[in-house]
Amino acid sequence: MKHHSDDEQPELGHVPAGFSFNDDAFSDTEDIDVPEFSPAAIRKELAKNMRMNGGVNGWGGEGLGTNMDDTVAKIGYSVDPDASVSTFDIDGGHDSPPPSPPQTPPLTRIDSQTSQTSSHQDSLYEVPLASEFTQVSLSDDPNSPSSTLPRHEEPEESVHEYPAVEIDLSAPVVVTKEVRLEPRPSDEVRSSYESRPSKDYDPMPHPQHAASHEEFRSKGPPSPLNILAAGAAAASTSALPMPTSSSLPTPTTANLAEPPTPTTRHRPSKSVGPSMLDKVVSKTRPTWLPPKPRAEDRKHLQDWEEMMKRSRAAEAKRREALQARRLAREQRIEDSISKWEREIVPDWTVVHRNTQLRMLWWQGIPTTLRASMWQNAVGNPLALSRDAYKTCLSRAKRALASGSFPTTVLALLEDDIATTLPSLHLFIPGKGPLYQDLKDMLCAWVVSRSDEGLGYVGGIAKIAAMILINMSPVQGFIVMRNLLERHCLRSFYGGMNSKDDVEAYYRIFDTLLADGMPKIYFNFKQHQVSPAAYLPDWLVPLFLDHLPFEACARVWDVIFLEGDAFLYRAALAVLGVLEPRLFFPDRKELLELLRGENKAALEVGKRNGMPLNNGRYEMYGIDEENLWERIASMDEWWRESTWKRLIERELPDL
Repeated sequence: MKHHSDDEQPELGHVPAGFSFNDDAFSDTEDIDVPEFSPAAIRKELAKNMRMNGGVNGWGGEGLGTNMDDTVAKIGYSVDPDASVSTFDIDGGHDSPPPSPPQTPPLTRIDSQTSQTSSHQDSLYEVPLASEFTQVSLSDDPNSPSSTLPRHEEPEESVHEYPAVEIDLSAPVVVTKEVRLEPRPSDEVRSSYESRPSKDYDPMPHPQHAASHEEFRSKGPPSPLNILAAGAAAASTSALPMPTSSSLPTPTTANLAEPPTPTTRHRPSKSVGPSMLDKVVSKTRPTWLPPKPRAEDRKHLQDWEEMMKRSRAAEAKRREALQARRLAREQRIEDSISKWEREIVPDWTVVHRNTQLRMLWWQGIPTTLRASMWQNAVGNPLALSRDAYKTCLSRAKRALASGSFPTTVLALLEDDIATTLPSLHLFIPGKGPLYQDLKDMLCAWVVSRSDEGLGYVGGIAKIAAMILINMSPVQGFIVMRNLLERHCLRSFYGGMNSKDDVEAYYRIFDTLLADGMPKIYFNFKQHQVSPAAYLPDWLVPLFLDHLPFEACARVWDVIFLEGDAFLYRAALAVLGVLEPRLFFPDRKELLELLRGENKAALEVGKRNGMPLNNGRYEMYGIDEENLWERIASMDEWWRESTWKRLIERELPDL
């Protein structure tokens, strides 16, 4: 094989004019017939192809020849002699100006100014000219939008059926059905194009039919566009009539927007109770079972009512038995008055030395002896005189008369009284027989604490009310002042000054809970529930907000005797009774139960007619009997030495 240098021209048998070979992509032995590539040659080749395919492609049924006037008349727009008729961008170089938009409906072709001396023509060897237009640009401009399209011969497209969907919104239930669009014969398609004016002629190979907005509004949601091939038109159907030519937008319509969605708003209807379906439909019957006969349904309803009736009767019987046991227990306590007067009243400290007398105290103090026993058990570490109450009360009344008594404290005091032992009706504001005594006692307590810089603490009204039920205000004021001076209660009533001590008591309670009730402890840790979430609500009012009154009275008897240690033992016993209810998956539900606000339990209590104003935990089934059973069961692991050791570790300065 003979090689040529870069300056030599290969010797070929036939070299078309206007071409030069600047590379060695072809050897000299290859005889390649490269067509001439120039604007004139392209127009000639196009006219030739159109004449050959005139009767086939539907261009009026006759050849077009090489007369440019005929081409203009058939195509429908003017042809610039110096511009390319095809959609090839022959001379689209980097510096070529952008094409000007045509006045006629824009086509998908790209017109540009051509130059006979373009250097890009010499780099093309073979360009197949097809009868159909292409959108490929031969420009080597990387920014050209058409430069990224592949060059290939487009196969002849066939007509495909495109499904249209009809949605009927006029009925109450939306009905959707599919409609097939059938293409018209090619002769009908050609006749439709021949009958159209030249200004409406669309040379796009894929014309689009779009319905007008009015038709969309009348027919509902828009149907898919029917895209046909090679100038075919969409066929009309009875379900979705095609629009007229006046409603067809031209291909130049930019950003063809779909019709707006209907903005019909349904007027919100007010609930008027259960519907007819809700009254008859079963809420518990499995859906896969057939409906029950009416006779069977009535029988089952009667059975359910009978079961609920027996359940309510059993609950009433249980309450009667509980009440009978409570009365019997109170009777035993009253019968033991003689033993109390003979062995305990002369020297109450004997209970610390005699186990039987101590257990007698734990069973409850007789009502007639409770005032004296509480005073003896609490003592008077503050050395308050009997005139202490009168002195503080006179100062409080002068402050109230002069208006110097803090109004915010007075408002808190009134709110606290309003929620104090509502089941007894003794402290109802303005009407209760002990309301004024309770208010005077609280005002005197506020004045006595003001000397120490301490304010009012919500919950103190419950303690004052419990004391007033059992003794006079003069005695009760001294008992209350000394009781709240015990370290644990003083920490919870001490405000921000005793914050560190309160945190220490939280740690002590956590340790006792982990030792005695590990399941509850880990459940609280899993839900991140600390003693701060529930313990102050119990200790500040001494359980009066949560436990029934009878159970609280017995707990108070032992608190006065045993001190702060029994506060924690009673709190642990409350958690022990509530243990079956504490394993909620949700932290919010767990906190609601601890606050006595569980919605399910409240509904059950209301349905059973249970009074809900005698302790929040009464609806959980906590009463004096099961609470003290739980306290008694703690003897297996509760040790006073453990309590003292924890106090020494957490509160070494005590």
